[in-house]
Amino acid sequence: MAALALVLLAGTGVMVSYYLSFSRIIDARLHGERERTLPRVYARPLSVRRGETLSEQELVARLNDLGYAQRPAAQVPGEFAIVRNTVLITPRVGALEGKVLRATFPAPRATGRTPARPAPPARGITALDVVAADGKAIGVDTATLDPPLLTALMTNGVREKRRRVSLDVIPKRVQQAVLAIEDQSYYSHPGVNPFSVLRSMITNALGSSRYPVGGSTITQQLARMFFLTDEFNTELATGTRSYRRKVQEAVMSLLLERRASKDEILELYLNDVYLGQRGSFAVHGVAEASRIFFGKDVANVSVGEAALIAGVIQNPGQHSPFANPENAVERRNVVLTAMADEKYIARDVAERSSREPLQIAARGVDNEAPYFVDLVGQAVAEQFPGLTAQEASVEVHTTLDINLQRLALDAVRDGLVKVDDLLARRRRKGRAQAALLAVDPRTGEILAMVGGRSYNQSQYNRAVTSRRQPGSVFKPFVYLAAFERAADEGRTDLTPAALTKDEPEVFTFDDETWEPRNYDDYDGEITWRRALAMSRNLGTIHVGQTVGFDTVAKVWKRVGVGAPPRSYPAITLGVFELTPFEVAQAYTLFVNGGLERPLRVLSRVDAGSRHITPPVAKPRQVARPESTYLVTNMMRSVLNEGTGASARAAGFSLDAAGKSGTTNDLRDAWFVGFTPDLLTVVWVGFDDNQPVSLSGSQAALPIWTQFMKAATAGRPNVPFEVPEDIVFAEIDRDTGKLALPGCPRTFTESFAPGTQPTEFCELHRW
Repeated sequence: MAALALVLLAGTGVMVSYYLSFSRIIDARLHGERERTLPRVYARPLSVRRGETLSEQELVARLNDLGYAQRPAAQVPGEFAIVRNTVLITPRVGALEGKVLRATFPAPRATGRTPARPAPPARGITALDVVAADGKAIGVDTATLDPPLLTALMTNGVREKRRRVSLDVIPKRVQQAVLAIEDQSYYSHPGVNPFSVLRSMITNALGSSRYPVGGSTITQQLARMFFLTDEFNTELATGTRSYRRKVQEAVMSLLLERRASKDEILELYLNDVYLGQRGSFAVHGVAEASRIFFGKDVANVSVGEAALIAGVIQNPGQHSPFANPENAVERRNVVLTAMADEKYIARDVAERSSREPLQIAARGVDNEAPYFVDLVGQAVAEQFPGLTAQEASVEVHTTLDINLQRLALDAVRDGLVKVDDLLARRRRKGRAQAALLAVDPRTGEILAMVGGRSYNQSQYNRAVTSRRQPGSVFKPFVYLAAFERAADEGRTDLTPAALTKDEPEVFTFDDETWEPRNYDDYDGEITWRRALAMSRNLGTIHVGQTVGFDTVAKVWKRVGVGAPPRSYPAITLGVFELTPFEVAQAYTLFVNGGLERPLRVLSRVDAGSRHITPPVAKPRQVARPESTYLVTNMMRSVLNEGTGASARAAGFSLDAAGKSGTTNDLRDAWFVGFTPDLLTVVWVGFDDNQPVSLSGSQAALPIWTQFMKAATAGRPNVPFEVPEDIVFAEIDRDTGKLALPGCPRTFTESFAPGTQPTEFCELHRW
């Protein structure tokens, strides 16, 4: 008896100890979880533009990103409806709140016969109207909706995807699917269900189930993954089961049911439950799973999709719709049967849903700009140390344009398929990588960023980290240095119409010899414009020689990106290293009259009641507006007639300037091009710095063209701003002198004031 009393006393002491310590843990965690959410990262508010090359399905996908619910009629803010070839949206923020936005798409074509294959969805918003309460519609060019949520910003170094939502946002069919398969008696048990535990022990002992059956209630599962994480992870790592941890779990569950309501516990569970791995990310919560699995907001998932999400919970690896689609469908159908057994859905609904094919989103993770989000995390940590650790909610608003990000992903994906094909034809092994960076050159805001072929496979961000030789992308700065020297010294012989020798030559510098070559041919004596448009190496080197290689180095030093190169001949061909990020920042000066804009990713940070505007670095005046415009105008010829002309052939028609880049031994391929409001840098190459064996025009330009065509669709054609002092003259394209009526090829060239030619063409005088 004494021994029994001691045992009972010891057990009581343990239980009291557990009760007191667990009560403190629960109150601290539960209070913190209710009051504080993980820092959330948003893109810039979604803009819908008339004329935009967007399909109806793509617009619906973006509305799902915003958490808009699809309904038969869009009556409440945050809803949308599809009526024939129109999408009706009831915005919930901004000037459109309380009105209806109507986006009209081309009507499907009636062919009169059954086509061999389904026609692609009609693309392009043909009309965009704001419909007031009285029914009057006013056409608009652009409409702004909510900022899309990209992801939560993790602070512990763990890569997770989660999207915390309130229980009333999660549809009943999702809640019921989880309850039907995980805990049928959830709303009646006190936190632990002994009958369920006994049933699972018998089932597992008899081996009558394909997978091990658990007896834990939802409350126990939450206690395990939310409050006893360390203990549970230790068991997983060691492959052992601890009865001590099971007792802790049971005590914790009983206490949890006393500290929170059933709905609160269910909300925590549905937001925290682990639903598998997608690439390098752990997916947590049904709201995030619905987007990763189906590309839908959780409010819009079907009964079958809700059942599939619920089915994954038991064994995320075995039931993953990505890794094991057959298992996922089999488990989904088990859940549908359980939902029918529990009278949540009719039997015919379960049978119909079980026959639905599995349709999952192809790129759920990459769609959310993970390379960009990593950069945002670094920027927040550097500019606001400790901010993300505070208890107040933190919302980080960024410069990312989710529309352009999607287009950038598509362009890189499609472009690399073509690069792979070209390399396969040449029997090259390995898969090339690519980076794309799109910015607003007027502000320095980064609008889209792709750091590699697949974030799932590699988190190395080539857009900001990979240092490669810029090659011919640097050539515009050689001509900029020449025009700056002409302005400094009052020279009139350094103009876009000046002639340079595009001929082989051996250069000697510091007792070393250098014998550069052109990529293909030599043109002899040509104008500077032609040398830049056709990317003639020797022609550009001779320009650098004329103005002094030290002059080129000094101008580049004023740009202030990368390590300052030495003033030797090879500087003219970009024989030093830069990242795509640095190239993009340097090129902003060509749009801003010589003013270079530092790039940035943050627009605003909301921390509790505080609204913080991050400091914006001051722009740097690198060159005169006149000098800058001359180079920009020359780079227009790259696209109109030079190495970038295939962009015009592919249908890109807006006024733009750019430069292709190919480095020594064809190691790296570049293209940089810009309109007055959009600048895009594309790099293609191998991570191990082996030659990609393709020029910038072959590998990078097609990616740039696809992106820019789609990104600027529906935008007006805006010309580059011309400084007041710039003058124009009609010249002969071959001699660079004033044109005569007999000159067969003429061009309207730009000049700094007082530098236009005064002599007429002698070649075509007679």
